[in-house]
Amino acid sequence: MSIGNSPEDERPFEDERVEEDREPARPSIGRALQQARNAAGLTVDDISSATRVRMNIVHAIEADDFTVCGGDVYARGHIRTLAKAVHLDPAPLLAQYGDEHGGRPAPTPAAPLFEAERIRPERRGPNWTAAMVAAIVAVIGFVGFTMFQGGDEGGGETNVAEGSTPTAGASSPTPKSKKPADPKPEPSDSAIAAAPQDKVTVRVSAADGRSWISAKDHSGRLLFDGVLKQGDSKTFQDSSKVHLVLGDAGAIDLFVNGKKIEDDFQPGSVERLTYTKGDPEAG
Repeated sequence: MSIGNSPEDERPFEDERVEEDREPARPSIGRALQQARNAAGLTVDDISSATRVRMNIVHAIEADDFTVCGGDVYARGHIRTLAKAVHLDPAPLLAQYGDEHGGRPAPTPAAPLFEAERIRPERRGPNWTAAMVAAIVAVIGFVGFTMFQGGDEGGGETNVAEGSTPTAGASSPTPKSKKPADPKPEPSDSAIAAAPQDKVTVRVSAADGRSWISAKDHSGRLLFDGVLKQGDSKTFQDSSKVHLVLGDAGAIDLFVNGKKIEDDFQPGSVERLTYTKGDPEAG
């Protein structure tokens, strides 16, 4: 007679065998989507913006609440869209949804129905304001064209546009062309006569090139110190004397009291000159 345990006693209990054969529980659909979203570093707002699925629906699906979807077809469409957005294969999730909610529904085009749940742009009616503005512009243009045509046929006053030929008898102002300013002429005899007799007047003109000049009055006050470009002129006046320094005297024409100085200045020569009332003479 054996005292030890019987072979039956050494067998594992039935519950233990069931525990060993039981597969690990898979996460719910909403939990799987939420974990994948977190792993991708995305927020619910990011997913809503990317998929155009409203945030309240995303929150509900991640909580395994599919009642807000409006039916199985919409729920399947949302699960497929959210799974793709978080880089999950939607097929296992859709199969799991079918197992938990009564299998596949009757064949129905899911895409159009699913689109109805997405946030769609607001439909706008026709822009009547733009249409009215366009109509008004067209009427004004037609009236203007009709009046223009009527004016031409009636032989009335004619507006001469650029490039058109004015009709005979119609007077129109001749456009004035801007003429270049004439160069200042050298002082004439009348200019000489007009020079004040009680002052000394000196005009310096850079006729043949640019030249630096300096001019002072009888008290030594500086009247001008700078460069005259070719064609420029300066006039100085004093009660008794004008002192000049010409940097390039050969490029300068001088007029004292209206009379041209005929001194033979050499190009590049520096001249220091003083002029007084009466006939010009260098000091």
